Amino acid sequence: MSKSSNEILLKRSNQSVRKRNGVQGSVPRMGRMASGAARGLKSLRFLDRTITGKETDAWKSIERRFKQHAVDGRLSRDKFGTCIGMGAESKDFAGELYDALARRRKISAANGITLEELRIYWEDMTNHDIDSRLQIFFDMCDKNGDGKLSEDEVKEVIVLSASANKLANLKKQAAEYAALIMEELDPDHQGYIEMWQLETLLRGMVSSEENKQLAKKTQTLTRAMIPKKYRTPVSRFVSETTELIHENWRRIWVITLWLTVNLVLFVWKFNEYRHKGAFQVMGSCICFAKGAAETLKFNMALILLPVCRKTLTNLRSTFLSSLFPFDDNINFHKLVALAIAIGTFVHIIMHVSCDFPRLISCPQGKFMIILGSEFNYKQPNYVDLVKSIPGLTGILMIVIMTFSFTLALHSFRKNVIKLPWPFHHLAGFNSFWYAHHLLVLAYILLVIHGYFLLLTKDWHSKTTWMYLVVPVLFYASERASTIINEINHRVNIIKAIIYTGNVLALYISKPPGFKYKSGMYLFVKCPDISSFEWHPFSITSAPGDDYLSVHIRTLGDWTKELKNRFAQVCEPQSTQARRGSLVRMETKAHPNYEHSQAGYPRILIKGPYGAPAQNYKKYDILLLIGLGIGATPFISIIKDLLNHIKPNDLEDDSMHSNSLGANKKCPERAYFYWVTREQGSFEWFKGVMDDIAEYDHNHVIEMHNYLTSVYEEGDARSALISMVQQLQHAKNGVDILSESRIRTHFARPNWKKVFSDLANTHQSSRIGVFYCGSPTLTKPIKKLCQEFSLNSSTRFNFHKENF
Repeated sequence: MSKSSNEILLKRSNQSVRKRNGVQGSVPRMGRMASGAARGLKSLRFLDRTITGKETDAWKSIERRFKQHAVDGRLSRDKFGTCIGMGAESKDFAGELYDALARRRKISAANGITLEELRIYWEDMTNHDIDSRLQIFFDMCDKNGDGKLSEDEVKEVIVLSASANKLANLKKQAAEYAALIMEELDPDHQGYIEMWQLETLLRGMVSSEENKQLAKKTQTLTRAMIPKKYRTPVSRFVSETTELIHENWRRIWVITLWLTVNLVLFVWKFNEYRHKGAFQVMGSCICFAKGAAETLKFNMALILLPVCRKTLTNLRSTFLSSLFPFDDNINFHKLVALAIAIGTFVHIIMHVSCDFPRLISCPQGKFMIILGSEFNYKQPNYVDLVKSIPGLTGILMIVIMTFSFTLALHSFRKNVIKLPWPFHHLAGFNSFWYAHHLLVLAYILLVIHGYFLLLTKDWHSKTTWMYLVVPVLFYASERASTIINEINHRVNIIKAIIYTGNVLALYISKPPGFKYKSGMYLFVKCPDISSFEWHPFSITSAPGDDYLSVHIRTLGDWTKELKNRFAQVCEPQSTQARRGSLVRMETKAHPNYEHSQAGYPRILIKGPYGAPAQNYKKYDILLLIGLGIGATPFISIIKDLLNHIKPNDLEDDSMHSNSLGANKKCPERAYFYWVTREQGSFEWFKGVMDDIAEYDHNHVIEMHNYLTSVYEEGDARSALISMVQQLQHAKNGVDILSESRIRTHFARPNWKKVFSDLANTHQSSRIGVFYCGSPTLTKPIKKLCQEFSLNSSTRFNFHKENF
């Protein structure tokens, strides 16, 4: 065959591919392509997005790093990524970029590059010309420089991109996805693809995003877009104060009431002792000591109520939930503990540094007349006061409370402080848990201390037990109920699966009469590990399911041991559904108690207990935000919404019998943002995501998965992954990252944009914002709720999960 004949055949082949991909006639230069695609390529960055517009400052930083890493004035290939600001995970990607730029500029870079040559590289990477950026990316793929990409070259770049983005699963499937790209872009099986074909793929990728952005721009402007300069400082202060009071009025009145009661008790006891004989000997010191003691008794009683979980759970379903902020029970518990510490400190200081010295140094005649009868007519010395029952019980209480309160501090409880051996066991949750139980002794000592008061003889004036009796009965009854009914807490294991990311999923039988709301949690105990430890976990099954499920991440000694024990007997992950299969592990869990129950460790549960997320039905619109394992309380909500969407469940009213408040209407829309740094995390709830795609035809649930290990869209390191993702989802309806029908976004959400879009879409609505995850994001999310509630007609009510 002649050369001209080959050219004609090649031309016809190219024309067929162009026609198949919607490209007519000759292929225009990138500079003349559609504006949407142009904008897409402008975001094909080889450097961090924050450098854009700050190239001069960024180059100065690169110069400094060059001097640090260069040897004899030359920067090696291995140090190139570090020098331009790429992380260690992008080392191989940076190496290929290094080689591509060397080929492009015909630089001999085997022995490194000079600063001048690095400057040339830098100018190429920061070049705003569209053709230049695409050519560099193409050159990275085209290692042999023939202007064509083979399937093996595409596979190598996918492997590089997967490594740079920490996508181990994608790396294993690189050959499969390389074949997918070749199938799409090389339908005539020429064995290669060209640069214009990548351009065509990019054009299709950005067009749908461009349409979405255009639709959002046409929405009505809200008050959120009113510039702040049009508001006077006074009006803004009034608006912010009003919003603050409106959002926190329940907290404000409860704290005000609590402070008022403490103040009244202090003043009452202070004035009472001002008119007693002891005042003539010890002066105001005794008044301050007794006033602090009175608040101490009140707060020692009050501190028990926020941790009576069963009582609070029942109260959440009453009208009192609209008056008291039950979601803040743990924060209030900590606040009362602080008041106890202050009251104890004042009481001790007044006695030790003021009362005792005055009592001891008082003239004997005066002492015998005024206080002789209180001390059996014997003036005590310092040792006598310390050896007395009030003195000894007071010292023991101080020791126990100091020890327990110290180990309850965040730095000790979360094991932030690393203590040396043999004190390393004093940090961590277990130390906090057991130390808190020592406070039972402190309460016993407190009653004894109050009964043997030196200056009080009448039994009805010894009021310590009166303060404590009701709260202690509530608390003790809950604990006793747990112990007595422990046999009823035993559950059967239906299924146990260990997922990537050290997560153990337990599917267990639902005890008779176990009714709960989505968002609640329960406590789990494994007697084989510890006879005393109960640990809280969110319920991930829906109230209408015929089983209970929890997902437990390994974060401490107890959870690690639990996972290890189940790892010996539970089904391996390889038996789960393959990619693209819609076999849902959640819906396959049916009780079969004859199946090897003896092999599983014993599991006991108690609950359910109330949590902030259980009130989601109060809102028409939901914004659910979960970070990593923080998605668990919201999975139950999503499942509950799905149970009301599925056609077979709509006809089955039996599911409502297992739910509290099932007759309440469901929210109209739910936006679920799940942010995780590990690709394997999506396996935990893959079945739920597939169910959303299959049954939610009216788009009641809008799920957004974000994988933070992947560089944000527009970064060259994730460009090919984005292309493969688009092709795979369009062809097979399965996302390459989550392996479900829900498409995954890269990097982190732009939270301000999320709130702005919701404020525009749901004007004059009340949106419930529920967050569970790292404390670092709590303040930013809460601040955005306040900002958009203040500046728009939409009100965002923030709720955070607390354990």
